[in-house]
This record gives sequence, structure tokens and C-alpha cells, in this order.
Amino acid sequence: PLADRVQQEQRQLEAEGIEPEIAKQRASYRVFGSKPGAYGAGMQGLIEAQNWQSDEDLARAYLNWSSYAYDATGKGHSAPEAFKSRLKQLQIVLHNQDNREHDLLDSDDYYQFQGGMTAAVRSLTGKNPEVYFGDNSQPSNPRVRKLTEEIARVYRSRVINPKWIKGVMRHGYKGAFEMAATVDYLFAYDATANCVADHMYEGVAKAYVFDPQVQEFIQAKNPWALRDMSERLLEAHQRGLWQNVDSQTIDDLKAIANQSEGVIEEI
Repeated sequence: PLADRVQQEQRQLEAEGIEPEIAKQRASYRVFGSKPGAYGAGMQGLIEAQNWQSDEDLARAYLNWSSYAYDATGKGHSAPEAFKSRLKQLQIVLHNQDNREHDLLDSDDYYQFQGGMTAAVRSLTGKNPEVYFGDNSQPSNPRVRKLTEEIARVYRSRVINPKWIKGVMRHGYKGAFEMAATVDYLFAYDATANCVADHMYEGVAKAYVFDPQVQEFIQAKNPWALRDMSERLLEAHQRGLWQNVDSQTIDDLKAIANQSEGVIEEI
């Protein structure tokens, strides 16, 4: 099927007037990534700066960053039209992970690449593809789960786990930073892949922002993190990602964000 597809596309490109050798190369493009020498998928800047309005904005950034095709020699070529063509054919977006030392909410890489591709497919086709997580930490017993299931596993086992929260609190400023980063990545995965349930936002707000002991710790060690978490949760509500939330919770988050801002100004 792959060879047949390449031959079909080669004939089509030749019919458009492209030389046979170039047509064959372009029809064979299957591996895409960032511009040679670059890294990333273009999502982080948009998410951090809140500089996006719709799926189209996220998709455009992902396409601009990731539409370089790599040939058999390892050379990268700018090929946005070929990349768009491939994405329009996608039905499944799968991320494989070969260890459990990290999880999907540990780093921005996961949402940038898997979430970015999902947003791009959704923008180009008008519907969300099936999105999966491949757990290959035990090669003899690989497991494949829907992304929503894996996010739920990470949420229950780490994100709101009192033992994890107590553990990172031993690390002062850096521990508070890790909590804020987790909130950022949860939000970003939802923005790109539509995979976070309302109760997860509520759970994070209760465990990180509203818990008196945790709030006191973050305010003392890293008020920037408390402000950022409150603002990110408010953004999730404003963008319609966190829908079922009462007005008192929103008011409380605003108050905490303003209080943290005051502490930061004093510092």
C-alpha cells in the first residue's frame, strides 16, 4: 500500500509538470519535523503568552514549525503542502513512551508534538482524530490507551496525589514551579487535544491553590507560581475549556491572583 501510494502521488506530480526525480522524492516524504537545527513544535510561545484565539492559530504555528520533510539522506526540505496532505489523511495520533520516569504533564514536549499535531488535524479536517498513548515501558507487555485515559491516570496518580505534593514542597521555589508547570501542561494539552475533564481543573484548584497549607507554602516560596496557576485556571474558564464552575470559585481565583501580584510587587 505504501509503494502504491507513492507511485500514485508521483504520477500526479509529474502530470503537474514536476520532473520525475523530484516528483518521486516528494511523493516519498513521510518523516517530518522542525527546520534543520531547530527544535520544538511552535506551541510553547503561543500558550505561555496567551497569544492565540482558535484552533487555526495553534495549527498554523505547528505547521510552520513542523513542515520540514526529511529524505533518505537525512536532509530536511521545507514541504508545507506535502505535510498538510499527510495530516488531512490522519485518523489516529499516537505518542509512544518507553519509560515511566516521566509522564505527559512533566514537560511541554508532549503537548507540543502530540497536541500540536492533533490541533492541526482538527483544523484541517474539521474533526478531532483518535488520540492514543502507547505505554512501552515494558516491551514484552505494551499497552495502548486513549489519551483521555492516560491523562486521567496521571491526574490521579501524581497531579493531585498528596504524597507527590508533599514531596515537591520539600524543594521550595523549584517545587512550587513544578506545580505551576503541571497546571500549564494540563491546560495546554486540553487546548490542543481536548482531553481534560472539568473535574480535573476543579481538583487542581482545590489541591494547589485553595488548600491552606499548600497555598501558604507557594505564597512564601514562589508567589509567581501561585499567581500563574490562578491566572491559568481563569484562562481555562475564559476559553471555555473549564465550563462547569461556580462563580464563587472564579471570584476566589481572581482574589488569589491579585493577592499574589501584590506580594510580587512588594518583593
